[in-house]
Amino acid sequence: MKGFINLIKPTGMSSARAVSAVKRAFKVPCGHMGTLDPMAKGVLPVGISKTSRLFPFLLSKTKTYVAEFTFGYSTDTLDVTGAKTSETSFIPSLEEVKLAASSFVGDIMQIPPKISAKCVGGKRGYQLARKGVDFELESKKVTVRSIDVKGEKEKGVFELEIVCGGGTYVRSLCRDIAEKCGSLAVMSALDRTESGCFNYGNGVSFDEFVSSPEPEKFLIPADYAVNFEKLVLEETAAKKILNGLFEKGDYKDGIYRVYCARENDFWGVGEAKDGVLRITSYVRD
Repeated sequence: MKGFINLIKPTGMSSARAVSAVKRAFKVPCGHMGTLDPMAKGVLPVGISKTSRLFPFLLSKTKTYVAEFTFGYSTDTLDVTGAKTSETSFIPSLEEVKLAASSFVGDIMQIPPKISAKCVGGKRGYQLARKGVDFELESKKVTVRSIDVKGEKEKGVFELEIVCGGGTYVRSLCRDIAEKCGSLAVMSALDRTESGCFNYGNGVSFDEFVSSPEPEKFLIPADYAVNFEKLVLEETAAKKILNGLFEKGDYKDGIYRVYCARENDFWGVGEAKDGVLRITSYVRD
């Protein structure tokens, strides 16, 4: 079995728990792309069995979030679930938030939240923080394609739509935008509406998935998410590269979706260089 389940994770549930439901349904190992914190909801692509091997080709894909930032205080987690660390009476105007947000569009250096899955010396940041260990995380380059400040829902509560590359922390954007305004803020809600080609339109709610007697009907084909050039091989050649060997031919350098001609079955992703084709990630059952 191979393919993706585009699970719409509800608020209040960990990504691990959501993925466990998919594992139980199909009775095979599964992996997910882009962890959502329990307080967040939205698109959570789950790779069934060997399909998870395709995630490295998808991690750079654009993600879209609708976030809510609440100004007036900060927490240790940078969101409403954390312990309050400071307060301020200054609440910026809508125009001030828009101006500050615009300065974070493009390739920027961002410091991840300490309470996160980022590793420091082999330990997760949240593990160190819970033990009271003092540490610093290095800034890293992330790409923010756009920030649209939708409006002020109520005094000091702003809604933003953020389109960004993989690895971007919306909580950190909240902290940094507030600091640019001369204020403090926490992320009070987060909805991931898109992750690459996965969105609400091709997703299934957690409740609908777990209650369905036919979970396989929600499967998205494994090759749906990889848009490399298609390469169809005769069965002998396909089996050859599947077994770790290489195939010589008139191949242009590049990455390909590799199919077996006999059944037009998607076998994985291969890379050609100097006329030699090798499989890099195979998903064949």
